[in-house]
Amino acid sequence: MSALVLDAGAFLAVERGDREMVARLRIAQQRDIGLRSNAVVVAQVWRDRAGRQAALARLLRAVEVCAVDERTGREAGVLLGRAGTSDVVDATVALLARPGDRILTSDPEDITRLVQAGGVPAAVVRC
Repeated sequence: MSALVLDAGAFLAVERGDREMVARLRIAQQRDIGLRSNAVVVAQVWRDRAGRQAALARLLRAVEVCAVDERTGREAGVLLGRAGTSDVVDATVALLARPGDRILTSDPEDITRLVQAGGVPAAVVRC
């Protein structure tokens, strides 16, 4: 496995103190497995201007947060059309996956459809 791709569900699991998710991410870091997400996912989960989302802030320091630009937006739209789904954020998450990655998601059905439509051999794991 080359990286764990995190959707909003993975971040929210950490924020609510889900021990299994925290352990999974800690083991990934110990094994030098990268953590990847994007700025749109961060927007879905970040709500606190005062910094009280400490667990989330700590996790973000360890995550490669990729930009979502016009090209990514267009690719996401095409992928949504191929997969027959409509969640733009899910599409941007699926686009982050590379061969051998695992996508940690609270929505495995839609993400699986998107990954299959994109032809990327990545595993989808419910969080």
